[in-house]
Amino acid sequence: MVWDTIVTGAKRNRARIAVGIGSEYVDKTVTCAEHADAAGFAQITLVTGKRIETGLPQYVSSDPEMALIRLLKEGKVDGVVRGSLSASSTLKYLKSEMGLRKIMRVSLLKTPGGRFFFFAPVGVDEGWTIEDKVELGVLGADLMRRFGIEPDIGVLSGGRLGDRGRSPRVDKSMDDAEEVARLLTEKGIKAKHAQILIEDAVKEHNYVLGPDGISGNLIFRSLCLVGGGDGYGAPLVGTDLVYVDTSRAGSGYEHAICMASALCKKK
Repeated sequence: MVWDTIVTGAKRNRARIAVGIGSEYVDKTVTCAEHADAAGFAQITLVTGKRIETGLPQYVSSDPEMALIRLLKEGKVDGVVRGSLSASSTLKYLKSEMGLRKIMRVSLLKTPGGRFFFFAPVGVDEGWTIEDKVELGVLGADLMRRFGIEPDIGVLSGGRLGDRGRSPRVDKSMDDAEEVARLLTEKGIKAKHAQILIEDAVKEHNYVLGPDGISGNLIFRSLCLVGGGDGYGAPLVGTDLVYVDTSRAGSGYEHAICMASALCKKK
């Protein structure tokens, strides 16, 4: 089971993980961090704009988004979890401070029935070209293999095969998905065009690629914020940096903290 492997790795590493706390969801973030600490997932430092009531170590800064990334850059922590900080500000600092050309993330999701699968893109600005989706496929496959999982990718498009001719946009999405699956297969990664049938894709594949960043973000929100599923964090891929993104409106951050600690190199 993928999550059991991640939990084992986190408890083995007990990495130094910084967790961001924004102006919203303060109580939820603190409670989740305390639960993760009690579970032995990591050594946690909270990064916040003002001192709060908790027994966990705190780093207080007037610019907590910048502080979170600086702690990682300076090697004072092994990894970071965005927590409830602003996505746009934190990602901006992540790119500028770490010299990253672009941000690509792959999320681990769970259906209401308990089935885990990896998923991308989750950022609205990610996965818009064939090249980007292939890169997400390759980098996500690398992430999965770090956990001992052989990737099997389902590439979603905007329609069933029988829908060809109904819309040029749908036709292009299917052409793109087939090309992405072909290119990933050429790279030695099992991949298949899964059409628009996400309900089948999550059963038949362990990694699902959405058609683009907007639909990917909507899929994540529909599953995790409306449909009773859950998100377990979205690690940054394509770099050795351990940065796990989260949704402020999600159920909590324990899973993301666990994921971050498991991804850190064992000391």
